[in-house]
Amino acid sequence: MRLRAADRADGSSLWNLARRSGVDENSPYAYVMWGEYFAETSIVAERDGEAIGFVTGFRVPQAPESLFVWQVAVDEGERGRGLAGSMLDELVGRLPWCRRLEATVTPSNEASASLFRAFGSRRGAPVEEELAFGSELFPGGSHEAEVRFRIGPFEGGARPA
Repeated sequence: MRLRAADRADGSSLWNLARRSGVDENSPYAYVMWGEYFAETSIVAERDGEAIGFVTGFRVPQAPESLFVWQVAVDEGERGRGLAGSMLDELVGRLPWCRRLEATVTPSNEASASLFRAFGSRRGAPVEEELAFGSELFPGGSHEAEVRFRIGPFEGGARPA
């Protein structure tokens, strides 16, 4: 398995992986653009040339020491092996400016909540959880609220202890 920066050529495979893994699906164009403009803050896990996981993120404009994690996807056959945590650790380890991590998670997504809590624990960093976006903000009435996870501060660009 290899962990590497995302690239615009990954767009199609990331879109397909997002669809298979059950994360909120963005347009295929969004995944191409992610690899083009947010390659530094995104990572792809691949085995035998096939994407088996990814993390997409961006530097928060109002908080330049913070990485906002947009999506984490792991192929179903790869789950339960710590791949998501390894991708987060590797990604943050490549970003010397990163001292904090943010993400939003729906209350029913305990796997993602556990992922971010464990990341904070590995870094010895506080983890704050607060309502970010109420369900009333989303059209159609079928989207859960989003809870914001704020993790940090932690040592930037360093591997966990």
